[in-house]
Amino acid sequence: MFTEISATSNFTFLTGASHPEEYVLRAEQLGLAAIAIADTNSVAGIVRAHQQAREIARAIRERTDWEAANGPMGPLKPGHEPPRPKAPRLIPAARLLLADGTEITALPEARQGWGRLCRLISKGRLRAPKGDCLLHPEDLLENGLDQVHLVLHPPQSLTSQRGAGDWLPRAKRLTRRFGRQMSLALAPAYDGQDAARFAAQTALAEALALPTIASARPIMHHGRRRRLADVVTAIRTSRTVEALGRDALANGEQRLRSEAEMRRMLGPFQDAVDRTISLVQRLNFSLDELRYEYPSEIAEGESPTDRLARLARAGLAWRYPYGAPDRVRAMLDHELTLIAKLNYEPYFLTVHDVVAFARSRNILCQGRGSAANSVVCYALGVTSVSPEIGTMVFERFVSEARDEPPDIDVDFEHERREEVIQHIYERYGRHRAGLCATVIHYRGKRAIREVGRAMGLTEDTISALSSQLWGFFAAGGMEDQRMREIGLDPTDPRLRQTMALIHEIEGFPRHLSQHVGGFIMTEGRLDELVPIENATMEDRTVICWDKDDIDTLGILKVDVLALGMLTCIRKAFDLLERHEMTELDLATIPPEDPKVYDMLCKADTIGVFQVESRAQMNFLPRMRPRCFYDLVIEVAIIRPGPIQGDMVHPYIRRRNGEEAVEFPSDELGRVLGKTLGVPLFQEQAMQIAIIGAGFTPEEADRLRRSLATFKKHGNVSEFRTRFLRGMRRNGYDEDFAERCFSQIEGFGSYGFPESHAASFALLVYASSWIKRHHPGIFACALLNSQPMGFYAPAQIVRDAREHGVEVRPVDINASHWDNIMERDGARLALRLGFRQIKGVAQEEADWIVAARGNGYHSVGDVWRRAGVAPSLIERLAEADAFAGLGLDRRGAIWEAKALRPGKPLPLFEGDMDGEGIVEPAVLLPEMTPGEAMVEDFVALRLSLKAHPVAFLREVLTPGYGAWRGAGTVEEERKGPV
Repeated sequence: MFTEISATSNFTFLTGASHPEEYVLRAEQLGLAAIAIADTNSVAGIVRAHQQAREIARAIRERTDWEAANGPMGPLKPGHEPPRPKAPRLIPAARLLLADGTEITALPEARQGWGRLCRLISKGRLRAPKGDCLLHPEDLLENGLDQVHLVLHPPQSLTSQRGAGDWLPRAKRLTRRFGRQMSLALAPAYDGQDAARFAAQTALAEALALPTIASARPIMHHGRRRRLADVVTAIRTSRTVEALGRDALANGEQRLRSEAEMRRMLGPFQDAVDRTISLVQRLNFSLDELRYEYPSEIAEGESPTDRLARLARAGLAWRYPYGAPDRVRAMLDHELTLIAKLNYEPYFLTVHDVVAFARSRNILCQGRGSAANSVVCYALGVTSVSPEIGTMVFERFVSEARDEPPDIDVDFEHERREEVIQHIYERYGRHRAGLCATVIHYRGKRAIREVGRAMGLTEDTISALSSQLWGFFAAGGMEDQRMREIGLDPTDPRLRQTMALIHEIEGFPRHLSQHVGGFIMTEGRLDELVPIENATMEDRTVICWDKDDIDTLGILKVDVLALGMLTCIRKAFDLLERHEMTELDLATIPPEDPKVYDMLCKADTIGVFQVESRAQMNFLPRMRPRCFYDLVIEVAIIRPGPIQGDMVHPYIRRRNGEEAVEFPSDELGRVLGKTLGVPLFQEQAMQIAIIGAGFTPEEADRLRRSLATFKKHGNVSEFRTRFLRGMRRNGYDEDFAERCFSQIEGFGSYGFPESHAASFALLVYASSWIKRHHPGIFACALLNSQPMGFYAPAQIVRDAREHGVEVRPVDINASHWDNIMERDGARLALRLGFRQIKGVAQEEADWIVAARGNGYHSVGDVWRRAGVAPSLIERLAEADAFAGLGLDRRGAIWEAKALRPGKPLPLFEGDMDGEGIVEPAVLLPEMTPGEAMVEDFVALRLSLKAHPVAFLREVLTPGYGAWRGAGTVEEERKGPV
């Protein structure tokens, strides 16, 4: 059977018009034996095609097994032999586009050839900016490309008078080196000249002593994608479709072809099809052969097993200075045995070394997700969730039955994570470590704007369509009505075509970005496993596969993530040690403090991690948490999964005794007991699928993977019929089954596992404890960690003052870059820092502090001693930073504007024979309280002088005038917003 050896997918960004998966599905329909996805200087899309080929093979296998047990599916005519579909094989490939214009499709024949190809692409990518690849013919010659078959693509202009032009000498140079491993492709251009073109290409192949093979060189799986192919070309070239001219496709023929079609088009040259079939039989490499080797982590001759056991037991002694409980010791031994059985010790050692580096630099970190299930992770310092607090079992993290690699996510302070990333690069080398990619897809506004411009819509029309984004994509059947509401005619042909193309391009890859922190590390060369390329950020390199591709191939990754609250907590710990002589970390914060839970029950949570949103603050008084596990539920319950599944209200009614706690069955009771019979966590949804709906482990694994890819909508709903049928067959109520699956679909949009919630709940408790017992230090640390969270600095400062914290203004002689705490007897006051002033950089603030000495005496004194620009002095004056010198804001601004940039000129600075000009004193009008408040917000984004609403109270509140006569206004005019 025929094989297409050079298909261009949409991972040749803005060129290909079909997904890799669509090519594989179409190849099965056309009866192709295999298909090679060959994107330009990239292998980014081939794992998706590989997974689709696996899915087709699985479906065929399931049907074959079913028919073997139950007979043919459906009635058959007498003597009719039903078709036996075969899954097409994916041939990994890449189309190499060299700097001189030469095009070659590279087809690895074996694992060594794949490694050579990946190193070649890496070389071209690393010498070019992100998204580009610069390859020269010399690179191919130096690489050797052993065990790689090269398919040379002749220029389409062979039928013109110029013929091959200067392409022929370049081709001869390559054939002299790679002649035995090269072929020349006969590919139609569908322009009416293909017969002459095939003849010329065959003659050229004879001159080069190369065999010919056949390829349709498709850019789409089906001809109906022609319009979308023109749209992506228009986007790539920044033109409209109408202006494409000859760059537009003349027809929809450049699509995937069957063997019969290829033979008919090639006519007398169809022997190239036979040679293609023979060639493919030699291409035996499969992505399944990629045996990922994790770094061995052998240190000083100590085996990974011995080293992990030693570190874990030493860590347990560190965590339990007075001896660990017998239960914890037994759990540790159990985990170490299972880890050794699955050979995962190097993975845990890598995570330990990364965390140890962070702790050596005083960088706070916390294991997230499944790491909260592990005593080993607790002993190694990866997580601070103690096994006594933990609610899960280790087999949910590392399972012999599932045979899946563990997944540890570690959060680091967001301001210092880059130090950890660079440490990993330095330790393993850039040839052994790289970040995962993230595929940026067309979604929503981007699709509307780029397709709209390509179709020639006006900017006003595009903006109007963008404004109705959720109406179009969420309300089925309401599109016409929404268009009429915004003044557009839904029957307009151009508009209807544009909307159809917008829906069609949804989910198309736009470009690659870098993953938030997923690191791949290898024992050998990473660039022989997958190509490496530059990221946009300096000193970052990434691979071209995303986390789902990595999961498909069974490659381990370590997630090095950033979390702003960890920065805040670490800074709060530093302040506590400096001012209160108290040393704390996440594991030693006093647990189960009733005062902390009292504060949470009152929803006094501005700035507190995870529970600071309005939805969480509204739910806290109803939830009334009194223990750590209540916080675990609090973190997880206000999420799309439980909300979409209508699980929130039943849980709170059962918790408050308003509804009886019932379980659909004894089996599900064991799964749902901790959450009062209401499924709230992702793990519970998975267990319901297995126990309630009768999913097999393989089906459950596919469901779990679909939950993990929550941005690719549509993957979860395919399980709906299977789930509801299984629940009904096992006797469960249909309404309960529907709600459970709605929850699973909600997890498909945003899943929250129980172990993840436990890790986050610890940070909820830690931040709540600091806020309850040290509100000034908490506010100071929170301000020094901005930007983060829901609340602006003004709201944070107002909340601190309401908790009795004295907040002092920015002062030229007292402030530093960061906000600081100042001791005032037994109390601490919060002094605002220069970082709160808009337009002031840390370097400039550091110069001011360094030159301050015993204090500044005037505006000009700051300018002369600190050497900063007059414009910066003016910003300080606008922030009222000179009030401590006895200067009001306007007076300080007046003096700042008199400063001139550059050094003083001696000739004009002195009194020239009594002719010097003495500027008379100026009496500037004093600012009103309202003006001062406005200027505070302009310069600082907060005000310590008044609340803005205080000046409107009389207008907003009936009877305020009479009340005002009985009290003071000053109490009303305090505190920032």
